[in-house]
Amino acid sequence: MNTFKPLVWLALAALPLACTTRQHATTPATSSESANDTTRIATNAARFPAAQWRHADPASLGWSPARLADADAYAHRVGATSLMIVQHGAVVDEWGDTQAKTPLYSVRKSLLSALIGIAVAQHQIDLDATLAQLGIDDNAPALTPTERQATVRELLEARSGVYHATTYETPWMQRIKPPRGSHAPGAFWCYNNWDFNALGGIYRQQSGHDIFTAFADEIASPIGMQDYAPSDGRYASGEPDTRYPAYPIDMSTRDLARFAWLYLNDGRWNGRQIVPAAWVEASTRPGSNTPWGGYGYMWWTSTPADAVDTAGNTASAPQIASYWADGHLGQYAIVVPSLDLVVVSRVDPKQTSKHVSEPARAHLMTLIEAAAPPKTVP
Repeated sequence: MNTFKPLVWLALAALPLACTTRQHATTPATSSESANDTTRIATNAARFPAAQWRHADPASLGWSPARLADADAYAHRVGATSLMIVQHGAVVDEWGDTQAKTPLYSVRKSLLSALIGIAVAQHQIDLDATLAQLGIDDNAPALTPTERQATVRELLEARSGVYHATTYETPWMQRIKPPRGSHAPGAFWCYNNWDFNALGGIYRQQSGHDIFTAFADEIASPIGMQDYAPSDGRYASGEPDTRYPAYPIDMSTRDLARFAWLYLNDGRWNGRQIVPAAWVEASTRPGSNTPWGGYGYMWWTSTPADAVDTAGNTASAPQIASYWADGHLGQYAIVVPSLDLVVVSRVDPKQTSKHVSEPARAHLMTLIEAAAPPKTVP
């Protein structure tokens, strides 16, 4: 069995590098994990939940009940309030109120990334269009001519170089934000809510769609989300500092698991392509280094950008490759393609004051991988 090495050392050692100049070349690539897992893109209905998720006895699939119990106990201890583990289309572990709709926080960005991918395929959004070409500006002090040369792609990568005032930032995000004009567009990665909120405005402008209704129509309904409704999203104004609101969304654990399962299956759901497969691959490919691995198009990756060469080959890594949507307090939707596995861990702030940190997420995955059968791809 492979071992999923904890990322505690990486997170602690690299925290000062929350913003970084390292960037991977943009040559398209396919991971070795994807190449080997051709069976997981089968469109048989058994791989996909119908009205309800299918449950399986984990022991019958080769999981260690004792080690799975260890993982559950750890997740409880660090603050998770609900959890789902899905493998081969069946739930092998589920606890907490997985039907409760709770805040996604920054997981919203991965949802918007999927909508943008659909809009790009429909020729509604050009990734190489600049803010100037799209008529994008902001409240005083307005964007500079240099800032307005940032492209849609650079906003998706959190590399715009636009450090204008914005909204819905955590104290950490405010602390790592560089001063205005300190970096040219494309030159520097920094997790920056101006980029993500402006992308919400660009999506609405270019597609003509409301974010929450579009997500319901184009993703939630086709994949059978059980709880989501457009009313679960809202626009959080940042006026007078910025004209671009945040777009927080509440979602249940079991619905977020469907979204993660859609991505594990390359954007395809029971024979229907929902999100373009090429977009799933591009958005989950690391283009920048981060303290916890890499960053794609509003998705986090365990593999750093500099571990992937220009031919798309991934160097030997200290952990099994994964990617995830990540939200404040510990909202995680983790996809592990080589294990045909999705893990969704949530923290309801109404139930706990704890915060499941990135090192805790990494250690939880260590425990889950230790509980999984040695060979998991059917």
